[in-house]
Amino acid sequence: MKPCKELNDKLIGKKYNVRLKDVVESFTKNLFYYLFDAHDDELECLKTTFLEIADNFQIDKGDRVWDEFQAKFPLIKEKLELDAVAVVNFDPATKSLEEVYLACPGFYAICVYRLSHELYVQQVPIIPRMMSEYVHGITGIDIHPGATIGESFFLDHGTGIVIGETSIIKNNVKIFQGVTLGGIQVKKSMESTKRHPTIEDNVTIYANATILGGDIVIGANSTIGANVWITQSVPENSLVTYQTEIKIRPKKNGIR
Repeated sequence: MKPCKELNDKLIGKKYNVRLKDVVESFTKNLFYYLFDAHDDELECLKTTFLEIADNFQIDKGDRVWDEFQAKFPLIKEKLELDAVAVVNFDPATKSLEEVYLACPGFYAICVYRLSHELYVQQVPIIPRMMSEYVHGITGIDIHPGATIGESFFLDHGTGIVIGETSIIKNNVKIFQGVTLGGIQVKKSMESTKRHPTIEDNVTIYANATILGGDIVIGANSTIGANVWITQSVPENSLVTYQTEIKIRPKKNGIR
């Protein structure tokens, strides 16, 4: 118990500059705006803000990190354009690309994920998580920046979706609200292991499905029905459903 007490004593009273949350939120929004509606004077402002944030976290060679991050913007935008097209092609309630960019929370969450993921790949501390938590608060969609997500990704409705750090999602995957791609157990000793599922190409996962475990693979072209609980791999071209009996009958007198 003594080491824990000593650690706690060191942490009590330490200042964490929590006002940086506001700075990172503004930075994240402006990154999104710049990606799709760039103005000449914005990029230098974004860089300055990033370097200020990086300096607060004592990140070495912040200029180099920014240059590498900025160089990925065209590729990030290309992937996001494919994500946007996937929404229009799949969702009958979405009528145009303009609607996707301006009014789809799932697309916004994917945008911030793809930006934060590039910083995560560079092993930038804390900032990617702050970005993902900002959009989590806005949309209710929790995508860890460490997750690996392929092309043409679509989140329908989105609220309540959780995608864990070591999840792998391949191409043309569609996920509905309330879905969890999680770990089957939570232990600090598993920090460096794959704890979350792999979702192969062309999989659709319907509302409130829960898929748990780092060894789990959902095979290509499968459909996972609503409300299922999965802790074992699913072969390609599978349909997984949870069935319960639903009875419809006339009301008895006195029942409203």
